[in-house]
Amino acid sequence: MKVESLAVSKNAELCLCFLDPIMNPKPKGDGQNLVTEDVTVVEGEVATISCRVKNSDDSVIQLLNPNRQTIYFKDFRPLKDSRFQLVNFSNSELRVSLTNVSVSDEGRYFCQLYTDPPQEIFTTMTVLVPPRNLVIDIQKDIATEGEEIELNCTAMASRPATTIRWFKGNKELMGKSDVEQWSDMFTVTSQLLLTVGREDDGVPVICLVDHPAVKDLQTQRYLEVIYKPQVRVLQNYPLQGLTREGEPLELTCTAFGKPQPTEVKWLRVDDEMPQHVVVSGSNLLINNLNKTDNGTYRCEASNAVGKSSADYMLFVYDPPTTIPPPTTTTTTTPTTITDTTATTESAVHGFTRLPNSAEELDYGDLSDSRAGDEGSIRAVDHAVIGGVVAVVVFAMLCLLIILGRYFARHKGTYFTHEAKGADDAADADTAIINAEGGQNNSEEKKEYFI
Repeated sequence: MKVESLAVSKNAELCLCFLDPIMNPKPKGDGQNLVTEDVTVVEGEVATISCRVKNSDDSVIQLLNPNRQTIYFKDFRPLKDSRFQLVNFSNSELRVSLTNVSVSDEGRYFCQLYTDPPQEIFTTMTVLVPPRNLVIDIQKDIATEGEEIELNCTAMASRPATTIRWFKGNKELMGKSDVEQWSDMFTVTSQLLLTVGREDDGVPVICLVDHPAVKDLQTQRYLEVIYKPQVRVLQNYPLQGLTREGEPLELTCTAFGKPQPTEVKWLRVDDEMPQHVVVSGSNLLINNLNKTDNGTYRCEASNAVGKSSADYMLFVYDPPTTIPPPTTTTTTTPTTITDTTATTESAVHGFTRLPNSAEELDYGDLSDSRAGDEGSIRAVDHAVIGGVVAVVVFAMLCLLIILGRYFARHKGTYFTHEAKGADDAADADTAIINAEGGQNNSEEKKEYFI
């Protein structure tokens, strides 16, 4: 009761200073203790400080600021700072909010529990300050293709220091950062060196900040790159065809650059432009081609950055020729085959060397003639091979028949009954005469074939 009377008196704040316990005393042995957590808050937002008691025995809880001034004693606020508001008070918890937090509010806040002996624990409040400004500065607003430019991104007055990342489109780039400290604040500047090309024109360069106080803070600048013209020559007529003598030729020159080309012109390389060639702006027209037009034609385009060109090589072929119809009314198949073969042989030779006429590049006649020739060769080859195989088979059959008959006639065993003559006969006749039965037996001699 004595402590409560002091808390409600006018000089409560002054008197309570004598009741502050010794710094960081040990908890009481009965297990009653204080619990709190550190607080991190962004400048200008609301911080909440909580002092909680485990195994509460209705002891008094109070909260002190970093200057050891009492903010709340139980549910009473002696400190004249309306930014502190009581959120919850009970025997086991004292929770206080602090609105509009500033850097000066950062520090240690103490929770005290009046037990015997008293207990004390502190919580640390950390105040984060997001960058005030994020600015990209480009050394040159307009860059030329192939030029190296310098970009700087600055994040001012943050706490802690920020980390700056660079992106060109979706690709991350590496920059070089420099940190400066002003009092409790940090200013970070990151430098990026970038060599630009025509493909970078209109691409955004993004400066992104990594900081615990802010998410997705970024700024960007779009690159503006100027470059020389890009030139192409298109053949309008004939479309993907041969340029034959006597036929027209139409070419178009396309040029694109930044800034847009101011001048497009045609010229003939290493020779004068023929008088019958008509040039109209980016178009070139030759109504009646002839072989004197052979050569290289160049289209040139220029702008403030420079000049570019593209070439077209013209080769004029002979006009197509028509084979006259035969004079006779009847034609034979051999004659037709002979003529086709001659035509095919000529086209093939013309195709393998540099063509001198359009007739030599008549691919339809060439393919038909070659196909007929190849078919005839294949038919002859098959006939010869068939004949050879038939002869070989017939010869083998004849040989097998002869051998069979030979072996059939000489197969078996012979048994003969000879007349038994005298062993001491001088010759075979004498032996037969002297044999048993005499001459008559010799007539009965038989031979058996088994």
